[in-house]
Amino acid sequence: KANALLELDIDGKTELVLVKDVQKDPVRQIIEHLDLIVIRKGEKVQIEVPVHVTGESFSGTIADLDAKTLLLEAEATHIPENVVVDIEGLEEGAQIFAKDVELPKGASLISDPETLVINVHVPAAGRGEGVEEEEADAEAAAAAEAAE
Repeated sequence: KANALLELDIDGKTELVLVKDVQKDPVRQIIEHLDLIVIRKGEKVQIEVPVHVTGESFSGTIADLDAKTLLLEAEATHIPENVVVDIEGLEEGAQIFAKDVELPKGASLISDPETLVINVHVPAAGRGEGVEEEEADAEAAAAAEAAE
């Protein structure tokens, strides 16, 4: 797993290393290559951290996750596992940008603060159904008036 902190024994000396990239065989899923970076305690590193979405947006809306990861700077020994974004009750048109995301303690944002993370909208099919229902209601009302 990328961003994992490991202790590696090199020539009898233990080094703290950060896994930056993992390459796996696509079929057998065995690790073929690792990129490691030697770090020192207290050193800050830049890492891509996944965005984890909690909650549900307002009924009838969809919350698109536009940025699956954010680039953060954090102390190498305190790398956050993820960044949590709560979308509970967000309505159509709501947007959450990187600058709006609450970061874990000790982490700072490196990604562009204007990066769109979440965009809440009504699906196009949902809009069309509402319009058709309104038109049908108007036609029914007109027919009822004509019958009177």
